[in-house]
Amino acid sequence: MPHYAIVGAGITGITTAYALLNRGCQVTVFDRQAYPAMETSFANGGQLSASNAEVWNHWSALLKGLKWMLTKDAPLLLNPKPSWAKYSWLAEFVAAIPKYKSNTIETARLAIEARKHIFDIAEREGINFDLEKRGILHFYKDEKSYRHALEVNKLLLAGGLDRHAVGPDEIRSIEPTLTGSFYGGFYTPSDSTGDIHKFTRGLADVCVRKGAAFQLETDVVGFRRQRKGVSIQWQSAGSDSVLQEAEPSEQRFDGVVICAGVASRRFASMLGDRVNIYPVKGYSITVHLDDERSQAGAPWVSLLDDAAKIVTSRLGKDRFRVAGTAEINGVNYDIRADRIAPLVRWTRQYFPDINTSRVVPWSGLRPMMPNMLPRVGRGRQPDVFYNTGHGHLGWTLSCATAELVGDAVASARAA
Repeated sequence: MPHYAIVGAGITGITTAYALLNRGCQVTVFDRQAYPAMETSFANGGQLSASNAEVWNHWSALLKGLKWMLTKDAPLLLNPKPSWAKYSWLAEFVAAIPKYKSNTIETARLAIEARKHIFDIAEREGINFDLEKRGILHFYKDEKSYRHALEVNKLLLAGGLDRHAVGPDEIRSIEPTLTGSFYGGFYTPSDSTGDIHKFTRGLADVCVRKGAAFQLETDVVGFRRQRKGVSIQWQSAGSDSVLQEAEPSEQRFDGVVICAGVASRRFASMLGDRVNIYPVKGYSITVHLDDERSQAGAPWVSLLDDAAKIVTSRLGKDRFRVAGTAEINGVNYDIRADRIAPLVRWTRQYFPDINTSRVVPWSGLRPMMPNMLPRVGRGRQPDVFYNTGHGHLGWTLSCATAELVGDAVASARAA
């Protein structure tokens, strides 16, 4: 039985572990946290959203970033402080603008494929993750933004998505709790929402039952190429190897799959590959709906406010997730009050019956490739694979990319 190491226990690492286990592989998952899904897969927006497949490589996004550079609570915030990682990423981001249409269509197709897998997995394995199949509603307050959305909609339809335009009256009918005046919107009935943390932890438990091993609270510190396979060196997370008497632990594997989010760039460099991932921070708040009025006043249909770059999901009866914004500021996990405040204000503006006195803030780093497409497949070395760089669609795409990596591993074994 071939034995593969997976570096990273977020949504992509756990779905990859599941895909390899189902192909007859033995799996060991490494992660620096004490439990799976404790970083970017902890509290994201909750959307399984093929309707949000538009890549960001558009001149309008670049212009907005420059315009908002000095606005602390802007939807997109770019720290101009120079660094090679940031500016090399931005250069490749601009270079990918000509492929905006084709990459958006490709992402939509991949998201639709992934949706089938996640529903099948959840049903087959009995994973409860507050799934709501009520669709996703995009809304727009002015004609200009709606007209741009019409062009985006053509690309999503070309990718195979079932999505249609709705007027102001239909918006109110689809989600009666949403207050305000709107020009129009788009509704995708096949999209859904859920709790990514619950799903990932539930699937991790399934992987354990299938025989997977987890090496948690562990820092991977090196790789060594073997005649066949790869050796991984690791030590306890947070320890200083210089002060340790013992050498780092080491074990040989038949191959390794890097699913380490923003750390994938560093691990790829160790393995002789260039994976130009950059962290794009996002924020969320989880509003606890502690009274009946709040519960009745919170939406069940998932929403996306394109102007504010804010998404929502209802997580069971008593939780409401509001997430969004993008911050290009390196590896920085600080939760800034001036970035959380707009999420609270937005909630109070559109859902005045929700009591926001108990709000839990969170931030996470989206691992983004410059062209917004994930890095999936083999590296330079024959036993090294990648499933990383999913950006703002990590959960949406994960079950499809895990299958692609599983097929790549199986093909490599058969060659």
